[in-house]
Amino acid sequence: MILRLDDLRGPEIRALLEEHLADMRRISPPESVHALDLDALRRPEISFWTVWEGEALLGCGALKQLDAAHGEIKSMRTAHAHRGKGVARFVLAHILEEARRRGCARLSLETGSQPEFEPARRLYARAGFESCGPFADYVLDPNSVFMTRIL
Repeated sequence: MILRLDDLRGPEIRALLEEHLADMRRISPPESVHALDLDALRRPEISFWTVWEGEALLGCGALKQLDAAHGEIKSMRTAHAHRGKGVARFVLAHILEEARRRGCARLSLETGSQPEFEPARRLYARAGFESCGPFADYVLDPNSVFMTRIL
């Protein structure tokens, strides 16, 4: 697996993010979909990586800098065809290391509370993330689970 800092311009990442947004909209009500589109992911406070195996896009993930000491994981996604290969663990390990390198003391995330998000919640819990309250601009939402980890 090869990790690349991505400029979000290729057709493969556009397709994967469209798949991601479609799934989020299918699972969650509109007010509870916090996935970002391409334009939002291009903001300067967000770094976005893709994972490749040859010409195949396996997955992606992003780090949003909330402030000097607090980062947020965004847009973690593994392509359906590549689930179970450790792609998410690979991306998460990179994001954790990058957040530490940037001097973040804390890394947080929002994911869904629905059964479809159980694998993601398990992944984050295994990586040391614990439940927390809403952070940044989030509000309490029965469709959201907030997690954080001190670095």
